[in-house]
Amino acid sequence: MDIAEVAKRSGVPASTLRYYEEKGLIASVGRRGLRRLFNANVLERLALIALGQSAGFSLDEIARMLGANGQPQIDRQLLSDKADELDATVRKLTAMRDGLRHAAVCSAPSHMECPTFRRLLGMAAAGANRRSRNKPRSALP
Repeated sequence: MDIAEVAKRSGVPASTLRYYEEKGLIASVGRRGLRRLFNANVLERLALIALGQSAGFSLDEIARMLGANGQPQIDRQLLSDKADELDATVRKLTAMRDGLRHAAVCSAPSHMECPTFRRLLGMAAAGANRRSRNKPRSALP
């Protein structure tokens, strides 16, 4: 199947398919004129890439899991670690959602007088401080 057909059937733009090929995530099997040709199994591989991206894996992590021989070689510990990371994100977002819902109906005279809103501010400040500490020195102003 040529690159246009793969793009149409997968919903992945041709430019992204070429990028994935450059990164070693997929491989063409030849050319018809100037168009790359792919085996039908490329659609399954693209579905695996989409699943990995949805779970928050980088393309480099996905490439390692896809394996060079075309068969997925998924690191179970990496999956477990990512699940733990997602659990932590869900907890953080749930706390943020609950705090925002409270602040929306809080009876305090102002949000700055609401203990729950103040706790949200503290969480946001702590997160901003962590992100700025994790930036490379060259990225800091």
